[in-house]
Amino acid sequence: MSRLAIGLLFVIAAFLALGGLQWLKTGSGRAQPAPPEQPQRDAFAADRAPGETPAVAFDPQRAMGYLESICKIGPRISGTEGMRQQQELVKKHFEAHGAKVEFQRFTARQLSQKQPVEMANLIVSWHPERERRVILCSHYDTRPIADQEPDPRQWTQPFLSANDGGSGVALLMELANHLGELKTEVGVDVVLFDGEEYIFDPKRDKYFFGSEHFGQVYRQERPKHRYVAAVLLDMIAGKNARIPMEPFSVYNARALVDELWKVAAELRCTAFEKRPGQAVQDDHLALQRAGIPAVDLIDFSYPHWHRLSDVPENCSGESMQQVARVLTVWLGRVK
Repeated sequence: MSRLAIGLLFVIAAFLALGGLQWLKTGSGRAQPAPPEQPQRDAFAADRAPGETPAVAFDPQRAMGYLESICKIGPRISGTEGMRQQQELVKKHFEAHGAKVEFQRFTARQLSQKQPVEMANLIVSWHPERERRVILCSHYDTRPIADQEPDPRQWTQPFLSANDGGSGVALLMELANHLGELKTEVGVDVVLFDGEEYIFDPKRDKYFFGSEHFGQVYRQERPKHRYVAAVLLDMIAGKNARIPMEPFSVYNARALVDELWKVAAELRCTAFEKRPGQAVQDDHLALQRAGIPAVDLIDFSYPHWHRLSDVPENCSGESMQQVARVLTVWLGRVK
């Protein structure tokens, strides 16, 4: 059988396993057929501890306050003063809650730009001595152009990217009030990826600088610690958020998807919908390629994606609260 025939059968089988043909988000907003990633099978469900674990008292109003503080900085584009101000804000916040904070610095050059840019992933650690660890992550840079505005003349106006870039950071900042006291058997690393949105020309520019660098370092250095799971937060604060099962997550980390949605069902967190969603190219793919089971929690139905209207007023602390409740119960069960 030819390589082409084998490849076609593999693609068809993957799509059928996900319940039909899915489509993926690209930086330009165009839909394309989603090819399957190479499988990274995991035995995460076997690590689940029985019994109920209470969710923490996540404060949705305080989380919204963090989101508003982030957005008051303005755009947080990689390598700009806005990003530096955000880094200082976030570093100070996490250190005040007893976490170890470090920057994973690197240089990247976008294809459409002449000069390279200094970028930095921000890594926040609780219980750094523990070898078995999980990652809670989000990107924290904002897009230079609002390329989903119908009028291209508005693309270059500064926009805040409250949900797409701010909401994951705000949720994790609120979790910092609780992670020090949360009973877990694993270490927890909060990772904020730089360079996910550093796109000036959607047709030719490269995506996911930060997560790809993180994954490369993890593969090359083979650190003593081992990541047993990762959860990516992307656009999780829209009003009446709906988070279906992202197909690349299902294909590469099915046991982890099942565990998260089981917790959501127990807690009656209706934002988590047990159905296939759009396949999304996102930071979780770089983690999966590094051998880390990774799931993308994303509400790609958010109507303000890459528009000037992506502001805190169109976000919800209650949506963040649902995600946080699931995460904290899940963290308490991981061995």
